[in-house]
Amino acid sequence: MPKGPTKRRPQTTARLLHAAQETFAERGFYGSSIEVICERAGLTRGAFYSNYRTKEDLFFALFDLHAQRVIDRLTQAVDELDLADDPLRAVLTRMGTVDEAERRWYLLSTEFTLHAIRHPDTARALAEHDRRLREEIVHLLAQLLDRLGRRPTVDLNLLARLTTAVHEGSLTQSLVEPDQLAPEQLAVTFLPTFLDTVSEPVATEG
Repeated sequence: MPKGPTKRRPQTTARLLHAAQETFAERGFYGSSIEVICERAGLTRGAFYSNYRTKEDLFFALFDLHAQRVIDRLTQAVDELDLADDPLRAVLTRMGTVDEAERRWYLLSTEFTLHAIRHPDTARALAEHDRRLREEIVHLLAQLLDRLGRRPTVDLNLLARLTTAVHEGSLTQSLVEPDQLAPEQLAVTFLPTFLDTVSEPVATEG
């Protein structure tokens, strides 16, 4: 492969991802065409197809970027546990933080999930990306419980699925009724008690 295109590839993909993020936010997944994304990025269709096969591939690249931001945010919250008066509440509040970028991502990912449900091959691809993100969440849950002096009594993979479901369901309700429910309210109110029932204190020697 020529050296020039190889060196430019990161810049090209960054421009495509930025353009896709803005276009998806404005038009949704179905309403965004490859042509419009390329035009917004100032690139040709050839540049697109040299990096991605389909619009779905572009979405999954954005998925992975968003997933990394989520993991980075939660990792920081777990790392700062010792600095918080109420460490579990601090983590759950960080998990429920919703800015405009998070709101746009939620709208896009919800639309894409419906698309995936209708298309089995896409659903399998989405499930694989979800699985990789869930592995990171499982690791963070294990760290969190360990820092709290507890150990799980349930499958952490299932616990990760449940906490994700609570987060996404709460966010749905909050976006529909923002004056009635804060994004983190359900998690902060109920998950601490729930975590006590799915974990136990680690016995200390002495």
